[in-house]
Amino acid sequence: MATRRLRPGSGHLGAALLAGALAAALATGCGAPADPADTGADGADRAHTTAPAAASSAPPEDLCTRVVAHWSREVLDGTTYGDYQSMGLSNGQYEILRDVVDEARAEKRRAGAAAADALIDRRAREGCVAWYRSGGPGEGPWQ
Repeated sequence: MATRRLRPGSGHLGAALLAGALAAALATGCGAPADPADTGADGADRAHTTAPAAASSAPPEDLCTRVVAHWSREVLDGTTYGDYQSMGLSNGQYEILRDVVDEARAEKRRAGAAAADALIDRRAREGCVAWYRSGGPGEGPWQ
């Protein structure tokens, strides 16, 4: 069988290079793991798994503030009702939310929705900072 030489400008060189690159990529990305230790008990290749997402670098009181403020607005607007578990809150966060919503309702009647919205941000932050300063959630999952 005669082999054809590929010359620049013949139209076949680009296709041959692309085919070679594709073959090389497939050969390195597929197949059995190089190290048997990279294979799990179920036979799955562990060498090519994605690393888990990094944990949030935000301080816990910032995360608490965001979630409490969000749900406080939802409860104040009457668009939702649920227990703390359905909102994804701990018992301590829910206590902060109840205090914030009570104050925000009074503020909304007295000074309007914009004032209540500002109060929610401020009081959620104050409540979460104080809660984490005193230790934050306890050992139990409900705390």
